[in-house]
Amino acid sequence: MQNVLIADDHPLFREAIRDVVGRLFAARGWPFRCLEATETREVFEVVEREDDLDLILLDLFMPGANGLADLADLRNRLPATPIIVISSLEDATVIRRTLACGAAGFVPKSLSKELMTAAIQAVLSGGVYDPVANAPAGAPPAAAGEPLTPRQITVLALLSNGRSNKQIANELDIGEVTVKAHMTAILRKLGVTTRAEAIVAFQRGQLARLQHPGL
Repeated sequence: MQNVLIADDHPLFREAIRDVVGRLFAARGWPFRCLEATETREVFEVVEREDDLDLILLDLFMPGANGLADLADLRNRLPATPIIVISSLEDATVIRRTLACGAAGFVPKSLSKELMTAAIQAVLSGGVYDPVANAPAGAPPAAAGEPLTPRQITVLALLSNGRSNKQIANELDIGEVTVKAHMTAILRKLGVTTRAEAIVAFQRGQLARLQHPGL
């Protein structure tokens, strides 16, 4: 069961996002539970109560909000959970700052349901959605060669030890959706297409570090 938090003070928009998420998860065969918050206080109450959130869709300007400070706080509390900011603002500077603070995507409320679906799809696939670029960032050519994050290294190490997605999710206390997002990003960064190739690349990297400790 995947846990998704939708945080927005507008009922109609929460309903629209819930519909988009529901259709996307259903297409992937993922059962999910949708949690909702209508003000910032409720967001942190949910986070305090639910430590296994797989995706957060966050309006930065709900009642009681502190803007990017809230995003930074959530990022620190849930470093492995993708956070997509949803906003009526479409200023390029705000979008850049939001992504720089660790958001996995920025979704303007003016987007159609189709584009919102594409944005969420990009994030669940391990990328970043940047509406300024009018396309998901983090496509394979751009991501190839980038260093793995500490969390991605941990996921890959567990995979190389024979763990399944479910086992990795249980050991790291994250959802399987998050594991899959990490795996997609790992494949892209390593420039490979299968898990077996990723494991080989990881093991070669370990061997190289043993033979050349300074690397």
